[in-house]
Amino acid sequence: MDTDRLPGCYRHPDRDTGIRCTRCERPICPECMISASVGFQCPECVREGSGTGHRQAANAPRTLAGGAVADDPHLVTKVLIGINAAVFLAGLLFPPLVVQLELLGRYVDYIGGPVEGISTGQYHRLLTSVFLHAEWWHIAGNMLALWVIGGPLEAALGRVRYLAVYLLSGLGASAFVYLLTEPNTPTLGASGAVFGLLGATVVLARRLRYEMRPVITMVVLMLVLTFVPFGGRLSVSWQAHVGGLLTGLLLGLAMLAPGPGGKRAFAQWGTCALVFLLAAGLVLARTAELT
Repeated sequence: MDTDRLPGCYRHPDRDTGIRCTRCERPICPECMISASVGFQCPECVREGSGTGHRQAANAPRTLAGGAVADDPHLVTKVLIGINAAVFLAGLLFPPLVVQLELLGRYVDYIGGPVEGISTGQYHRLLTSVFLHAEWWHIAGNMLALWVIGGPLEAALGRVRYLAVYLLSGLGASAFVYLLTEPNTPTLGASGAVFGLLGATVVLARRLRYEMRPVITMVVLMLVLTFVPFGGRLSVSWQAHVGGLLTGLLLGLAMLAPGPGGKRAFAQWGTCALVFLLAAGLVLARTAELT
C-alpha cells in the first residue's frame, strides 16, 4: 500500500488532492473547492453557511482564482470545442475560408492571385488561425487535449479568467510564430492555446501541492513530440507550442497567486493587459521588419 499517496476528493475519489475544506476537513479537488475568507470550503459547507440578501452576496462562492463558481464548470471548454469543430466543418465545405483565416506573415501565391497576411494589416489571423485545423486527426488530438487539460483548469479559474488564458495563450503563440518563422509559411491549429492551458496547469498543480512528476512528464512528452520529427505527419510549429506554454505559465502565475480579492484581481487583469501589449509589440516589430 502506498502510504505517501494523497487522499481522493470526497466527491471525486479518483482525483488526488492535498487541499481540505477548512470547516469539515474533507479533501476537495479544484472543481469542488470554493474560496473562503480563510482557505477553501466544500460546496456543502458553503451552502450551510450562506445567508440571504447582502450576506449571501458577500459570501458568494468563488473559484480558486477568485472567479464566480458556475453551475457547469466546463461550459467554456465545451463551447471552445464546439467552435473549433464548426470552423473545421466550415473549412471542409468552403476551403477558401481556411486561406483567409490561417496565420500568414506576408503573402502566398494561390490560384487567382496572392493572399495577403499580417504584415499588410490582417491582424485577425493571429486569433482566427487558433480555431483552424488541417485534418480530422489534427482537430481530434487538439480537442481531446483541450477537454482533458481545460476542464479542470476552467473549474479552478472560473469562466472569464479561463477564457482569457486560452485566448491570450493563442495570441502569444501566434506572435511567436509570426516573429520566428518565414513570413510565407501558413500556420494553423489550437495547439498553442492548449499548451498555454498546460502551462497554467503546471502552476495550478504547484499551488495545490499535487505530485508534480505526472504534470512535468506530460509537459516533457508534449515538447518531445514537438521537436522530434516523425515521418509522414503534419509539420509541427514548435514556435507556437513554446510561445503558448510560456504565455500560459505567466498567466497561470498571475491568476493563481494568493492575495486579497481587489489586489489579486488587479494583478490578474494587469498581467493579461501586459501579455497583450507584449504580443502586440512582437507583432509590430516583426511587421516593421517585413515592410
